[in-house]
Amino acid sequence: MAVERVATAHSPRGETVLSRREDGTLELRVNGVFVMDTAHTASERALARNALDAFHGSPGSARDGTRVLIGGLGLGFTLHEVLGYSEVASVVVSEIEPAVVEWFLQGLVPEIAADRHDDRVTLDTAEITESVSAQRDSTLDVLLLDVDNGPGYLVRSENASVYGTGFLRQCRDKLAPGGLLAVWSASPAPELTEAVREVFGSVEQRAVPVTLGSLETEYHLYTGRIGAN
Repeated sequence: MAVERVATAHSPRGETVLSRREDGTLELRVNGVFVMDTAHTASERALARNALDAFHGSPGSARDGTRVLIGGLGLGFTLHEVLGYSEVASVVVSEIEPAVVEWFLQGLVPEIAADRHDDRVTLDTAEITESVSAQRDSTLDVLLLDVDNGPGYLVRSENASVYGTGFLRQCRDKLAPGGLLAVWSASPAPELTEAVREVFGSVEQRAVPVTLGSLETEYHLYTGRIGAN
């Protein structure tokens, strides 16, 4: 299948490419490694839905004014799903690659192009660790981590620290009472389970069925909550 390069960018982390296949599907690759495409967005959407539904479904949490931070913009479908919740008042999106942010602002992904005009969104071109550190303590309600496909499928080796107790404690400190951290993983991650449990006192691991074209598979969501017993 022929592939057209829509945009290419280079940064200290390497080459980022946005391509279009013959069928119109857009595809994002980093240093030649497939990251995501517009044909299969179920996992990105499921991350947002499962996390926000869990937060709003807990006692005392179903309220307007929900403040969200997303680690990873990608092609924008996690953000798109989050913006579909009227309870959401603000979203900070952390994305390390300036080109990915610029392509979003240019509207190169038609399905989510209107989201660039949503005044609830703040784009932070920075490492996720820097974006989280910049937040005031106890100010976030939901923190979604989707910078990789989990600790077993790192886009960059440096991201390994994102799944350790040190960074997870920073995330905990930024969450308001009742706040929820959600980490997405393409496969079971026992070490992540233990790290979230150590930091939050408990962890919920949920297998999430996802349909990717004709493939039926399962992804995994790990959540920790402030005040959980």
